[in-house]
Amino acid sequence: MKVYRFITGPDDASFCHRITAALNNGWELSGSPSLTFNTETRQVVAGQAVVKDVPGKDYDPGMKLSEQ
Repeated sequence: MKVYRFITGPDDASFCHRITAALNNGWELSGSPSLTFNTETRQVVAGQAVVKDVPGKDYDPGMKLSEQ
């Protein structure tokens, strides 16, 4: 099974740590990161898609993808 996540958050060190943690847990980057500006909070928001192959499991819509 291949799983997909799109991780978002403020463009700061904590976002980079979340992506780094995902990479160290077997996730791989998928495509380029994206950035947008939230005019209400006046913050840049980053997003990055990640994918992971999970052998021996079948997809279930109720599963928590971040725990795969």
